[in-house]
Amino acid sequence: MSLVTTKDLLLDAQKGCYAVGAFNVENMEMVQAVVSAAEALNAPVILQTTPSTVKYAGLDYFYANAKAAAEKVHIPVAMHLDHGNSFDLAMQAFRVGYTSIMIDGSQKPFEENVSVTKAVVDACHPADVPVEAELGKVGGKEDDQNGGDNNPYTDPQEAKAFVERTNVDFLAVAIGTAHGVYKGEPRLDLDRLSEIRAVVSVPLVLHGTSGVPDDTVRDCIGRGICKVNYATDLRIAFSKGVSTFLQEHPQTIDPKKYGALGRDEVRQYVMQKIQVCGCAGKGYRMA
Repeated sequence: MSLVTTKDLLLDAQKGCYAVGAFNVENMEMVQAVVSAAEALNAPVILQTTPSTVKYAGLDYFYANAKAAAEKVHIPVAMHLDHGNSFDLAMQAFRVGYTSIMIDGSQKPFEENVSVTKAVVDACHPADVPVEAELGKVGGKEDDQNGGDNNPYTDPQEAKAFVERTNVDFLAVAIGTAHGVYKGEPRLDLDRLSEIRAVVSVPLVLHGTSGVPDDTVRDCIGRGICKVNYATDLRIAFSKGVSTFLQEHPQTIDPKKYGALGRDEVRQYVMQKIQVCGCAGKGYRMA
């Protein structure tokens, strides 16, 4: 099946009160693992790359991996630029063929965030490519961007105005999650999420979900989250598989051997998170 956009996936999730898992991939094995897990559960799935991942190998390499994986299965697979940090990078991903674009202007003042987001929306919408934006500051660090501490949470009324002015398709909101590894159990402002949902009609996105308890994620989905991002835990899972294999077989020189175990660990993790998102069986499997 060809790569699809995220628009119908998330609108369907919004109608069905579930979320679609969005998984950051760093290499071919992780792409294979994520798509294999989704195929096994007949679930729609979103593959994502961040600016630092793109620097490592290039947009075209990751797009080619995603395209090849999607064409081997009969579930919807989308390719998304996660935390696009400039108009130029967003347009590069758009031209390469990414089927979903995020422009992250959350580090900028409100008006600048509106401006850059609207510019990306205006460029992508004529080709029916949806755009995600972020308002508020998700904690921790994503690539070279610090989450920051000044007014970190998304203001519901600002979110309403932001969506209306930009015509963005999806909005990532800051309610207390953080990128990276949590030092303790995160405390999310779930009431704030409900307030945002009450005034914003577009599907909402939860970033920094690695390490958030599954029950909390389910609660967030019940309050309007339609896309759930996982990144750090996939890296941990892949590294665990590789490390375990090399500890047991230290003389191994074939990267396919340890890469396969890393792939298996990621696949198991993704299957569990797809179940948490509630999108298993929503893949519209084709004959």
